[in-house]
Amino acid sequence: MRPLLPILLALLLAACGARESQGAAAASAARVGGAPAPAPEETDPPNAKGQHPAFPGQTRAPALTTATAFQVQTIAKGLDHPWGEVFLPDGRLLVTERAGRLRILTRTGAISPPLGGVPKVVTGEQAGLFDVALDPHFPANRLVYISYMESRGGGSGLTVARGRLVENGAVAVQNLQPIFRAQPAMGALANIGGRLAFAPDGTLFVTVGDRFTTDGQARAQTLDNDIGKVVRINPDGSAPKDNPFVGKAGARPEIWSYGHRNPESAVIDPWTHRLWTIEHGPRGGDEVNIPEAGKNYGWPVISYGEDYSGRPVGRGITAQAGMEQPIYYWDPVIAPSGMAFYDANLFPAWKGSLFVGGLASTHLARLTLKGDRVVGEEWLLQDLGWRIRDVIVGPDGALWVLTDEANGQVLRIAPK
Repeated sequence: MRPLLPILLALLLAACGARESQGAAAASAARVGGAPAPAPEETDPPNAKGQHPAFPGQTRAPALTTATAFQVQTIAKGLDHPWGEVFLPDGRLLVTERAGRLRILTRTGAISPPLGGVPKVVTGEQAGLFDVALDPHFPANRLVYISYMESRGGGSGLTVARGRLVENGAVAVQNLQPIFRAQPAMGALANIGGRLAFAPDGTLFVTVGDRFTTDGQARAQTLDNDIGKVVRINPDGSAPKDNPFVGKAGARPEIWSYGHRNPESAVIDPWTHRLWTIEHGPRGGDEVNIPEAGKNYGWPVISYGEDYSGRPVGRGITAQAGMEQPIYYWDPVIAPSGMAFYDANLFPAWKGSLFVGGLASTHLARLTLKGDRVVGEEWLLQDLGWRIRDVIVGPDGALWVLTDEANGQVLRIAPK
């Protein structure tokens, strides 16, 4: 935390409750005695010069901290770039490894051999096996869903498949069948997306990146493909009839929203039941969005940050009519991957916070919210120096974190 005046610190420490009280405390701290707003966590200069947020608080929210004492336990290690995780009803953890393996961790941290039935995946650069999700009716049907990079002819594409987890003898995913293939296949192996999030109505959101190509960037703005999109499908892969582009000529019916760069985070807000996503920007411009049906989120026409060459993205504009603004962005980037709303009771002061894993920043960001606005930011685990790939809330109320390393770890964050 950056140094603050005692009166500001007292007000900010009072902001440890639910998202509404956090927002009110931050706003009050900014007004006391006409004092300036508290300093943000981020103090490095932005990559892009001359850009300005579209509204107050869209970036560099005030640095907040709490008196919450926690400990970090290493539950398991030795995983090869773990990517996605989900708890089984009995408390065990399903974990993917990007190299193409799916494993089960027992409650004591023992790692199973690789599960059978997982298909061969394309690997290299960012490609591999990505997320894993349980069917909403898993206790009855035992269905699991995985996302991965699939070889297709001369290229590859993001694929979602489902199968039945069977534990009679050797543990395996049986009858795994693709239910969705992002179109078209392409040659590049970066900016793939791959997050899965089941909505309360039983539909499945899938994030698809722009593949880090000029062609993919252009495709993010057209509706005849899945590149640079958030798609919404039924559990069998069909397009829900109430999707925004169903019946529209030249548009793929599974598309939910478009104009995305590389969304590697997706989660359902447990209070509003809306989808939230976070996507990687270029140099600067990581975005938090709440994708709404049929809306255009701008990439690559509008963007915060700049190209990796140091030149502007496109015309260098950050806003245009008909294109949505992110509710929050980072410049410099944190390279976000994986996020979770904290809705448990183990950490009362953190309830309502949004936790975001940072790859490049090697920290876990805690965002405090007032409605749809970020009003405070705290950086955790900075001293560990590990790339944070995913974070979820466990059935025990602890935060369970994956580190993206060749010797990847499963961490449990619990009260000290």
